[in-house]
Amino acid sequence: MTADLVERFRAVGTATVSDALDKLGRPGSLLGLAPLADGQQMAGRAFTVRYVSAQVPAGTVGDFIDDVAVGQVVVIDNGGRLDATVWGDILTAVAHRRGIAGTVIDGVCRDTQRALSLGYPIYSRGRFMRTGKGRVEVAQEQAPVTVGGVTVRPGDLLVGDSDGVVVVARDIENEAIGIAEMIARHEEAILNAALDGSTIGDARARFGYHTLQTPGAP
Repeated sequence: MTADLVERFRAVGTATVSDALDKLGRPGSLLGLAPLADGQQMAGRAFTVRYVSAQVPAGTVGDFIDDVAVGQVVVIDNGGRLDATVWGDILTAVAHRRGIAGTVIDGVCRDTQRALSLGYPIYSRGRFMRTGKGRVEVAQEQAPVTVGGVTVRPGDLLVGDSDGVVVVARDIENEAIGIAEMIARHEEAILNAALDGSTIGDARARFGYHTLQTPGAP
């Protein structure tokens, strides 16, 4: 059931999932995080990691990868820090080989050519070559984190595509996918009607375009 649900979210995409969350009045769109490459897609459940500034002596920076399961998404809270990376080519290669679905970073990544050549999905605030070793360390694994202004909890469902990343909390995922699929059907009907000669205004009115994301609207 979980695998089927993940695939259903992947199929509708981030824009439609974001619209469904608007209808539910819940946050989920991760502000400021962009895909490493156009065309990449990702969906899976969160494995969360929180980084802090390194202590003396510095702690670990990537050993958590051994605990991430196939199909999970690594979600890293580095506080939006842009001067030290938390993800590079070794982690990318290991994650790709192990079937990890992708990586989401509130911060920056490096060694991006490896990810691009493998087609491994990464979403971050940018790229920067300077290592995080000696600058940051892992503080927590599998605890709530804040990424792109949104709380992400272990096991929450993340969807990524060319538009960015959205997270769906576990307590609303079944309701959210039903709404998202409804929105997708209505928007497809609007598009087909417009391409068949209807005006956009008439097509939108017929299929309730202006209330698709409105909380409480049918």
